[in-house]
Amino acid sequence: MNRQLTLPESPKARIAADIARRLADAGHETYLVGGCVRSLLLGEEPKDYDIATAAHPEDVQRLFAKTIPIGVAFGVVIVVEEGLHTEVATFRADGRYLDRRRPDSVTFADAQADAARRDFTVNALYLNPQSGEVLDWVGGLTDIEAKLIRAVGDPKARFEEDALRLLRAVRLAARCDFEIESGTWNALRAEVQSIAAVSAERIGDEIAKLFTGPHPGRGLRLLNDSGLLDVMLPEIAAMRGVPQPGKFHPEGDVFVHTALCLDHLPPDPDPALALGVLLHDVGKPPTFEVAPDRIRFSGHDAVGAEIAERICRRLRFSNDLTAQIVELVRRHMQFKDMPHMRPATLKRFLLREDFPLHLDLHRCDVLGSNGEPTIIEFCLQERDRLQQEGLDRLPPPLVTGDDLIALGYSPGPLFREILDAVETEQLEGRLTTPESARKYVTENWNPESM
Repeated sequence: MNRQLTLPESPKARIAADIARRLADAGHETYLVGGCVRSLLLGEEPKDYDIATAAHPEDVQRLFAKTIPIGVAFGVVIVVEEGLHTEVATFRADGRYLDRRRPDSVTFADAQADAARRDFTVNALYLNPQSGEVLDWVGGLTDIEAKLIRAVGDPKARFEEDALRLLRAVRLAARCDFEIESGTWNALRAEVQSIAAVSAERIGDEIAKLFTGPHPGRGLRLLNDSGLLDVMLPEIAAMRGVPQPGKFHPEGDVFVHTALCLDHLPPDPDPALALGVLLHDVGKPPTFEVAPDRIRFSGHDAVGAEIAERICRRLRFSNDLTAQIVELVRRHMQFKDMPHMRPATLKRFLLREDFPLHLDLHRCDVLGSNGEPTIIEFCLQERDRLQQEGLDRLPPPLVTGDDLIALGYSPGPLFREILDAVETEQLEGRLTTPESARKYVTENWNPESM
């Protein structure tokens, strides 16, 4: 099966084509390869372009003024043109994978051998950017037409080489909305326990990509059906079969609800939002109880925040990302109380810098059940009202800890109580100046009693 492709008119495409042309002009067989070719065949704009070539690393370094030798032993060099980085890799055949991550040796080879060592057929397509011809030695074009994810060669061998390919198969199937070919699927399910040999950082990175990519709800369902979910995220697997009150959740159990919520994520979601949606009800299984009136999950938001933090730490997410996710899980039940909050509490929530993420999570939560959008409408109206009043963030505090010390107060736990009380009075309009705030403090707290 032959296909012709035309590159889009974008800086990345132009620079990649120019690098490939210069390598070809120097006598080195060169192609665009991998995910960029797959994306082009699917009618999508590639995020990045990778190049495979017969040129050895030293040839690439001689041809281009600025290069970064990130993996010369594996034939990989980054070429920097106009500030953009393009990965250029020498055609190679891999040795044995002793650590289930990298081959113990590589041999520079031809393009067909390079295709044979790749993970999935849809990632093993080669595009000549000058002629537009797509070269296919492994049946990738047929699999794209059939919407199939198939391992190159023996799927068991591919997964044994690098166990992270188990998770990548799921991510690729979800991203493309393809099925996983039966032989590849059976090998994947047989090997799920080997994902435990992969480092937490690599698993965490793939999970983040899976749930920020297209079709994240399908991604969760594939993780579940494959058995990977039980190994990697048992806290989420525990959601299966946990019933919910039908009045509020006619869609089904906690797992079904979570997958539906993920279906309603916006395109290219913030990682904190995507992972917050994934984990927002992770506290329900351990708090499940059948009360006299109905099923309840008392305190599942607080319990879920603790579980979410443990998961994030286990997956080696950054401190900032972890804090954002935990806060989203901890606060997701506050929306039901918003119409009844006192003004200061409502303003504190609405004027948070990350409030749009909280609102997006609530929107997914509503769309993943039979919830009403009335609270969303209330929030938007209140935010508009605050903006019309000139408030798009919390106002500067009228007093600080330094001010309290200057007034004769000793630092301690009471500081937070005083500062919060002053902020409440400020947000509700009863204190408007630093002078009035200081007077309020001295009238209500005796420094000598602290």
